This record gives sequence, C-alpha cells and structure tokens, in this order.
Amino acid sequence: MLHLAATPHIRQLVQGAALPAAADWLVPPMLLNHIVVGVLLLPLGFLTAYAAPHAARGEAWAIVISRCTALTIAPLPPTLFWVMGTRYFGAILFQVATGILCIGSVVLLVAAFWPVHTRTGASSGV
Repeated sequence: MLHLAATPHIRQLVQGAALPAAADWLVPPMLLNHIVVGVLLLPLGFLTAYAAPHAARGEAWAIVISRCTALTIAPLPPTLFWVMGTRYFGAILFQVATGILCIGSVVLLVAAFWPVHTRTGASSGV
C-alpha cells in the first residue's frame, strides 16, 4: 500500500527535474511501472500471509511458497541501494519504504528458513 501511496509523488519528482516535454514523455511509463509493481506486491503479500500458518505446520506446499517469496524479496534491498544510491534518502517516504523493505526481507528470510518441526518433533528438511 505504501508503494501505491507514493505513486502521485513520481509525477511531481519528474516534472520538477525535467523539461516539460521530457516530463510529459517520462511520467506515464514511470507511473505505469510504479502502479504495476504496487499491484503485484498485493497478491504476493496475500499469498505469503495465506501460506505462513500452513508453513508453520510443516506443509510442504506452503514452505515452498514461503521460501520462494523470501528469496524473491531478499535481493530487493541491495538492488535498491545499487540502483538508487543514497541521493533519494532525503524523502521521508523513501526512508520509510526502504526501512520496511529491509526489515521485511530479513524477517521473511528468517521465518521461511527457520527449522520446521512436525508434530513428532522431527525437523523437516523440505
């Protein structure tokens, strides 16, 4: 939701940094990209939340979903720093989003790869 909430600021950012003709050309694809990513994050979050209790019970399908999601999200913080650098950290929304992404990716990795114990107490190596 934070990603989608930041979308209107993309237009202001581009219009403030580019010539009017360039801004008119750049804004639509940048907005589309930001909206598409925001929309795709919603089902990813829902799927992760849906699978989590099943993964905690050791159900193989849910463990696979949880681990795939965690491995998909894990490279995003370093990619963000690599692509964006530090010049955008003056914006509070960027700071908040980066913090959420960093914390969330670590929590997802830890939770997804935490040893799963079945009812008999044996560790699952799924």
